[in-house]
Amino acid sequence: MYRRLLSATRVAVVFVLSVNTFSVSAEDATELTATKPVEPMIYVRQIKAPMDKVYNRVYSSLENNGYFVIVEPNIGKNLARFAQRWGKDYNKNKLEAIRSMVFCNGWYANQVSNSDPEMLALCPLHITLTHKAGVTRVLFVRPGRVAVGSAAEEVALELEQDVIRSIEEGLPKGLK
Repeated sequence: MYRRLLSATRVAVVFVLSVNTFSVSAEDATELTATKPVEPMIYVRQIKAPMDKVYNRVYSSLENNGYFVIVEPNIGKNLARFAQRWGKDYNKNKLEAIRSMVFCNGWYANQVSNSDPEMLALCPLHITLTHKAGVTRVLFVRPGRVAVGSAAEEVALELEQDVIRSIEEGLPKGLK
């Protein structure tokens, strides 16, 4: 919660946090108000549809948009082998399926490398899909958020937007 205090020459913002307060100068207040909202680190899209249908359509959309799916781990199947060993600690959220796609786009990988070779830690990218009670969720770590402050931030944000567009294109229409 905050109050604005106006004076003839300066604007200050006072933040009230329980009993503690602190002031922000007019210059700092301008920066605070100019900052865009922070996107969550993970893009999450859920859709009421079978896992296989969502998976196949998102896979095709990625491939049709210049991404190459390299590996397709079936994480749920792999984890199921440990059900007996892990006992009550196995699959506490009762997910019915967990699958992943590991994918890459050579052009973007090159651009990231040109901007900041350390951001190649993003390559290859991956999407994880989970399914429970008729709802499939698509999960994607946002490269633009990972690269904040890096010389590769701009290209990582462009990459992020392109992958999300590809995911959205691939989702079955008419389902929410």
